[in-house]
Amino acid sequence: MSERVPAPGDLALIEALVNTLDIEVGADELDTADGRTRFGLTEEEVPQARELRESLRATLLAHAGHPAHRATTPLGELLSRAPLLVTVDADDGSARLEPTDGEPLLSRVAAAIAGALVAGTWPRLKACEAPTCHWAYYDRSPAGRGRWCSMAVCGSRAKMRRYRAK
Repeated sequence: MSERVPAPGDLALIEALVNTLDIEVGADELDTADGRTRFGLTEEEVPQARELRESLRATLLAHAGHPAHRATTPLGELLSRAPLLVTVDADDGSARLEPTDGEPLLSRVAAAIAGALVAGTWPRLKACEAPTCHWAYYDRSPAGRGRWCSMAVCGSRAKMRRYRAK
């Protein structure tokens, strides 16, 4: 897909995970050893990672006001399997979220979402409106109403389809 500035902070992990599947060509990075290594996955963990990816995609589509592309396990249900622990440093008082027992990728995603909720950036991570794309992107538009991962690709295609339909 197009070159974009990655989502800020830990949202980049979620964006990268969702974008492991290129819907238009059907290529799935999780089918490759490099793709699995990138997320610290074994072959046995790939089905759970795919389930998480599609639940995230459905949530990101909802952020953009689009219906889910297919039935998925609700993201909240998946995240309930990844409890987080708040730890506070006794020396400087800094606090952070740390995963407890559970699936490592799921725990990292849960911590990223929690951090994005605190930062107020979670609703800006969206999925492209184009049915052949659904690529995750961080909406940097001033009003937060971006619809496509790229105006140059998906946005132009949508506008051309509307123009031709007239």
